[in-house]
Amino acid sequence: MDVLLGGSAPVVAYFSMEMHLDARMHTYSGGLGVLAGDTLRAAADMGAPLVGVTLAHRKGYFRQHLDEEGNQTESCDEWRPEDLLKPVPAQARVWIEGREVRVRAWEYEVRGRSGRPVPVYLLDTRVPENTEWDQGLSDYLYGGDEHYRLCQEVVLGIGGVELLRELGVAGRVCYHMNEGHSALLTLALLGHRLQSQGRQEATEDDLQAVREQCVFTTHTPVPAGHDQFGEGLVRQVLSPERLALLEATGCCTEGVLNMTYLGLHLSRYVNGVGMRHGEVSSSMFPGYPIDAITNGVHAPTWVSEPFAELYDRRVPEWREDNLYLRYMVGAPLEEIREAHQAAKRRLLEVVKERTGRELEEKALTIGFARRATSYKRADLLFSDLARLRAMAAESGPLQVVYAGKAHPRDGGGKDLIRRVFAAARELGEAVPVVYLEDYDAELGKLMCAGVDVWLNTPLRPQEASGTSGMKAALNGVPSLSVLDGWWIEGHVEGVTGWSIGDTAEGESDQAREVESLYEKLSRVVIPCFYERPEEWGGMMRSAIALNGSFFNTQRMLAQYVRHAYLASLGAGR
Repeated sequence: MDVLLGGSAPVVAYFSMEMHLDARMHTYSGGLGVLAGDTLRAAADMGAPLVGVTLAHRKGYFRQHLDEEGNQTESCDEWRPEDLLKPVPAQARVWIEGREVRVRAWEYEVRGRSGRPVPVYLLDTRVPENTEWDQGLSDYLYGGDEHYRLCQEVVLGIGGVELLRELGVAGRVCYHMNEGHSALLTLALLGHRLQSQGRQEATEDDLQAVREQCVFTTHTPVPAGHDQFGEGLVRQVLSPERLALLEATGCCTEGVLNMTYLGLHLSRYVNGVGMRHGEVSSSMFPGYPIDAITNGVHAPTWVSEPFAELYDRRVPEWREDNLYLRYMVGAPLEEIREAHQAAKRRLLEVVKERTGRELEEKALTIGFARRATSYKRADLLFSDLARLRAMAAESGPLQVVYAGKAHPRDGGGKDLIRRVFAAARELGEAVPVVYLEDYDAELGKLMCAGVDVWLNTPLRPQEASGTSGMKAALNGVPSLSVLDGWWIEGHVEGVTGWSIGDTAEGESDQAREVESLYEKLSRVVIPCFYERPEEWGGMMRSAIALNGSFFNTQRMLAQYVRHAYLASLGAGR
């Protein structure tokens, strides 16, 4: 930590509402948090000077419980920072609704190959001096109403900046906002600039000075996914000083504070998380230059043990430099098949342990695991059950493994889970379908490595990037996916997997995509799996060599350093 915080050494302060750090710490819900954790792991491997800032989320996201009909209920997923982390000897103070709220922090160290740990500060309002309500502000990830959420975002953005200053993080600091939840940090930076110069009125030069320090990554092409708060609530929560600064930015328009606009307006560099997502974001927010850096995954974290052993033997440099996975293009197919079968056996063991259902090791196994929400279309595969049943009888056995949580307030997502359960009951043993409850990163790793095909069916163009298919590719699993998000870049038909539909342009045509899905399965995917094992093995190898070697956080972070961080840290000035 001393190396990062000492003197004028440059630091990137990476802010994210959620982070997947440790299985014992329930501080993430899905892709955004997994990406954040993978980014910090890559930084620890590469020796990049990052510091993470998030909330402690003592009561987690939630534990998912599913009954026999697929009805989801939830319970708290509590953990105690006191049992796992060391306290930080500093506190910050923020003002919420006219009250002073104290913010303490716990430190977690992400360690990697460089030997240079990346500290992560988990902000916690459970301080005796705070009111009972304020003590709960850092408890729930994505819990509560808009009022709770805005207060949380004050703690994350403003409290995070104040805590870093108390810890001596000053000088050349680049503030990276991973999505709009932390965008209020820009007001803290603006306030400190004015205070240092003894002024109260912000000028355009002041706004530009803040921009020079900030990087903003937007993750969603869905308008509803961007946090927005009514002006009345904003005035209720923020202090008068912060309100004056917000008014100076001009970002509270038409009676609404859009956190994405605040991040866009006060950042020097803005990016989407895939090439198409960058284009979609530019059309959503005209007037803002939006670049694209495609997401990646942390290869050593997501490669299953059988494949890690294979890579260590064939390309031992892969952990140091993920590009060496490219050389797996020459690996013997039999070794790849053996590694995959070992990973598949482990997944099927877990399926039996959790559900009592014994799936067939030799049957083509499709995997689908992601957040249960309407645009992900988890039930697209079941659009025509009679046809699916006939396909399995005529082309070859088929079985499906599902997982995914619906947000407690997402009624459409909960309905989606029930529809998958209903389809599974109707299909019976003709096409065995299992749904594994309480999806988390550990289960995700087993599924990405253990299935034969990774299925992805988002409503185009609503998939910003997606990373589950990248994890599958690292384990030699080809994707069958709608051409959206990362798959537009990773797809080579019949080489790294297959497309659902024949275009990446425009919005989804569901009828055509259903027809394409069934045609690909019955005429291409299933026959290849059962009748042409050499061709199938070649696709597994290509998924590793072409996609695994590129769609990783090592490449991604190097792009952030080159395109975003260096200029904000004053390199070359």
